[in-house]
Amino acid sequence: MIDDLVTLSNQATPKDIPYGEDRIILRWNKTRWRCREGYCQRNTFTDTIGQIPARARTTGRLRNQMGAAIGDAARAVTEVAAAHFVSWPTAHRAFVAHAESQLLEPTPVHALGIDETRRGKPRWEQCADTGKWVRVDPWDTGFVDLSGDQGILGQAEGHTSKTVIDWLSARTPEFREGIEYVAIDPAAVYAKAVRTPGLLPNAVLVVDHFHLVQLANTAVTKVRRRVTWELKDRRGGKIDPEWANRKRLLTGRERLSGKNFTRMWNALIDEDPSQQILAAYIGKEELRTLLSTVRVGGDPHLTGHRLHNFYAWCADSNIPELLTLAKTVDAWWPEINAFLCTEITNARTEGYNRLVKTVKRSACGFRNPENSARRIRFHGTRKLRVAEYQISGGLPA
Repeated sequence: MIDDLVTLSNQATPKDIPYGEDRIILRWNKTRWRCREGYCQRNTFTDTIGQIPARARTTGRLRNQMGAAIGDAARAVTEVAAAHFVSWPTAHRAFVAHAESQLLEPTPVHALGIDETRRGKPRWEQCADTGKWVRVDPWDTGFVDLSGDQGILGQAEGHTSKTVIDWLSARTPEFREGIEYVAIDPAAVYAKAVRTPGLLPNAVLVVDHFHLVQLANTAVTKVRRRVTWELKDRRGGKIDPEWANRKRLLTGRERLSGKNFTRMWNALIDEDPSQQILAAYIGKEELRTLLSTVRVGGDPHLTGHRLHNFYAWCADSNIPELLTLAKTVDAWWPEINAFLCTEITNARTEGYNRLVKTVKRSACGFRNPENSARRIRFHGTRKLRVAEYQISGGLPA
């Protein structure tokens, strides 16, 4: 076979790791082999090594460095490409290879957290069927491991019931059967998906208490603004006690000093003859007292007593905002009671939402949802990779 080959000289200049701020010019004098047999379909081929496979224009160590810079250091692809004197597609392919070599399929989890994050600004798109312009508000739904160290299990485009159902249906039956708790905010679309028959047969739905307190604070703010308009026919200002105490109204009673609480209380009694603002504040505190039952293990007798006090106060006050809040609590009570008994919250999911926003800012936005999901999940599984690195004795897996 060697007798049938002719050797020719060939020079390649693959790109390598820069030295400081200077670019290194690497020249490789390799051999090109040409076959003299007429039936040979390949005709010519060149020498290859592990660092530079066939038709490669960059070295393996350069690709590894760019992939780690984008993935582990959370740098923008454009920045890494400019620093290594390559194009954006070359740097992006290096990260894709780096990420796919480390990202694994999610394993079964005990508790699952679901929440949405905005993927970009609202925009107008023309419908292909009707030709009308429709407003598109892009959102992503994230799935987080609340019971282990797997971090972000995945990202799906949209925030509808179908989005959750499609993502869960793509998982293995063992994964779906192993989920015992699903934590969400009071979102009907997510609750509908979790309750789909046969999808999560062993899952109990849990509502996060943070969003319930947020709803109560929103009710207090609505009452304060409405009362101000009714009394003064204008919005509140610095000269108005209810506006000056707006932050104290949203602060928990135990976090207010006696002096600040007395100042707020007396100012609102003198300013608001209807006492609706203070009634809304007390209703918010009654809900917080109800949710604090989780600290004593969700005692059913204490929970029932505090729930009755909350409902009674909202009904006796006859304030529309408090009545709406009470109806919301009543509609979600089984899921709220599950939180009081299990102490499962969506706090870890909210923390990963902050990480998601940081990744999007460093990437200057994503046009491709697939690239967005890959980048976000890679950064959201860093804790798992660190644990595996430590278990392996500090050696790459």
